[in-house]
Amino acid sequence: MFNKNNQFKAFESKVWLSSPTMHGEELKYMTQAYETNWMSTVGENINQVEAMTCEKIGCKYAVGLSCGTASLHLSMKLAGIEAYGMPKVGHGALEGKKVFCSDMTFDATVNPIVYEGGEPVFIETERDTWNMDAKALEKAFEIYPDVRVVVLAHLYGTPGKMDEIMEVVNRHNAILVEDAAESMGATYKGIETGTFGKYNTVSFNGNKIVTGSSGGCFLTNDLEAANKVRKWSTQSRENAAWYQHEELGYNYRMSNVVAGVVRGQLPYLDEHIQQKKAIYYRYKEGLKGLPVQMNPIPEDCEPNYWLSCLIIDKDAMTKQVRSEQDVLYTKEQGKTCPTEILEAIASINAEGRPIWKPMHMQPIYRLNPFINKDGINRAKTNAYIQGEAQDIGMDIFNRGLCLPSDNKMTVEQQDRIIEVIRACFE
Repeated sequence: MFNKNNQFKAFESKVWLSSPTMHGEELKYMTQAYETNWMSTVGENINQVEAMTCEKIGCKYAVGLSCGTASLHLSMKLAGIEAYGMPKVGHGALEGKKVFCSDMTFDATVNPIVYEGGEPVFIETERDTWNMDAKALEKAFEIYPDVRVVVLAHLYGTPGKMDEIMEVVNRHNAILVEDAAESMGATYKGIETGTFGKYNTVSFNGNKIVTGSSGGCFLTNDLEAANKVRKWSTQSRENAAWYQHEELGYNYRMSNVVAGVVRGQLPYLDEHIQQKKAIYYRYKEGLKGLPVQMNPIPEDCEPNYWLSCLIIDKDAMTKQVRSEQDVLYTKEQGKTCPTEILEAIASINAEGRPIWKPMHMQPIYRLNPFINKDGINRAKTNAYIQGEAQDIGMDIFNRGLCLPSDNKMTVEQQDRIIEVIRACFE
């Protein structure tokens, strides 16, 4: 067991992967909601969060919702109706339709497709950004030319190659739904993520770079779409003196209390990004000389550096085998694996985690199509099924991990974490 002789002293207080960083204004606005008795899903805090988010991101309209997943769900509903027409009563807007989506992401990106009756088709990851590969997306359109909706997530705060992706999306007359839950404040060629798609999402979940403990915003430049989301998210109540409902609705609006937290957080977004950036580059410098690489940062974008990650060189990987819920590895001198590093970090009371397991590897989606840049549905090939072939996302998952990236972590704490990682290669 790593650190069994306590050669590395554990931190008295846990160093988290990414925890909320509070400043005081949050409590002021929460108290304001309490004192004015606006404790529901309407109030000045929500109005201000929507206005401030629009100003920061550069979109025309924002709708505060209970979580980012709610925004993605209603985005899927809008995109499905626009692409394929109004669904029959009782059917989802994407009923029976395929939707192209990022493969390396959290399942909240993908599940809303299924909520609306659609079938996710996973697009392979490219190494330069760890995001959707535009070449694989083009091949997917060749195989499934009738698809009209694409869902893109920006992994760990680094934007995808938006020029290439948008060229493919526009040429095939498709609708882009952008999941910027992890990338709020990140830019591609000076343009904020959350503005590339027609229907977009940011998240204020507890571990995000700006938090409300929960909550998210739907973003768009389409007034009709914003009004529709606002209506759907309040149980689709019609403008009548009584409770009149003519279409399916949801209880998805943001709480005015949660909005108070977000309102106090938003002015600190740029400060949080700079703190996260410093953490990334301290890791990059501190791990020099080891057979590892940090998660890539392309020249034409400025990430928000939400999480710092590393990937171990192939020839420095010890043997590691994962089942659905367990993992085994062997220790070899000069080599290590993500599991050993995560255990080592945990031994000093710090939190890391594995890279997102690609969606096409998840049991719930294992039978779904998965398209690579050669136009091959790798998930259906014998070599893939027998474990003889690895796609890029699978490789990153097998060799990568997320490092403690909390912006309250001190330099001394980070130095000790770096020392522990180095010891794993001894």
